[in-house]
Amino acid sequence: MNEQDAVPGEWSMVVRVPVEPVEAAMEADALDAAVRHSALAVRGPLFGVASHSEDDGRRWRVVVEVTHGCPQQARDALNSLLWFRAKDEAKSRQERRALLAAVARLEKEHVDELTVLDTRYRVVRAEEYAAIDAHGGIETPRPTDPEPLTPDWSPGSGARGPQVDDNLVLDPDAPLTPLQAAERLTLRSLAYSGTRFPGPVLADSTRAVESHPDVLLMPAGFLIVERTGNSPWSPGSGLQATAHDARRTLHFALTWMEPRIRGLIPYDADPTVDARHPGAGNTEAEVTELKELVKASDQLRAGRCDEVEAHGTVYRIARSRRLLRWGPDGPEGPRPSDVSTHSPSVLHPRLDEDGTVHFDDEPASDESTS
Repeated sequence: MNEQDAVPGEWSMVVRVPVEPVEAAMEADALDAAVRHSALAVRGPLFGVASHSEDDGRRWRVVVEVTHGCPQQARDALNSLLWFRAKDEAKSRQERRALLAAVARLEKEHVDELTVLDTRYRVVRAEEYAAIDAHGGIETPRPTDPEPLTPDWSPGSGARGPQVDDNLVLDPDAPLTPLQAAERLTLRSLAYSGTRFPGPVLADSTRAVESHPDVLLMPAGFLIVERTGNSPWSPGSGLQATAHDARRTLHFALTWMEPRIRGLIPYDADPTVDARHPGAGNTEAEVTELKELVKASDQLRAGRCDEVEAHGTVYRIARSRRLLRWGPDGPEGPRPSDVSTHSPSVLHPRLDEDGTVHFDDEPASDESTS
């Protein structure tokens, strides 16, 4: 079937059997994971922004990571992206004027798509899900998931590592391995069901299967999930690019944040004070609590540890997956039933066409106020 003659949901897929050793190992890992984790738990939507230019064909490029919890957060991130581009990269007043016009719209309107300087920007919607086993256990990182050669546990090192969706190209025509193709075909029919979803959410989900019948699988991400007792797993962090990033985030939470939440270290204590170096003044019981947090954090640093327990709470590094629904015009945008936590607003100081930032607008002249 010719690509141009294919109807949505019938686009051909190029399946390539991996023969290179690393790719073959990753495919074997995926097969083992599919056997162990035969069900899916859908967490809900995440939002970001993708761009498309005339020469991109069916490819779109992620310019705002698809990790935001509501559409307006993605719009705000696009607002900042265009504002800083106008401030730092615009080569002429005309170019800066076009960028600032887009910023002005984003400050006032719920804009899910706009074109700026021949580039289309679209707020895109991904479904986040995780694989679970027969006992409800969420999948942990696979042996072939990327890891740094030398783990860096220093504060702030995450900013120097890979970022989620950095330079990611969304290419629905990219070759797939057999297991990727099988997963993509299986998830085409994914839609919400059950009484816990409001009627409009269910209706939008069903409609999306028709309007955007194909799916594109995004790279795996990693996050902390936690539970106490028999409670369900709940997310304890945002999405990270690597499993080590999630472990480092958990390490910081155990040694720095948890002692403050538990009242073991004052919130206004010196930033260098943590569970390992609490200073003086703690009672014997408090020292015991701090040692338990340190013990769990030490387990994380001892190797590729993906689950620890402290004070009755189990913390796990979970492997998160995302899919974008895809239609004739590209990736799906927000649905009518998707809710934002806030409205559009002005995020940055006024920038004029010459690139000058005005932190405080000048008082109106007598002529303008008369």
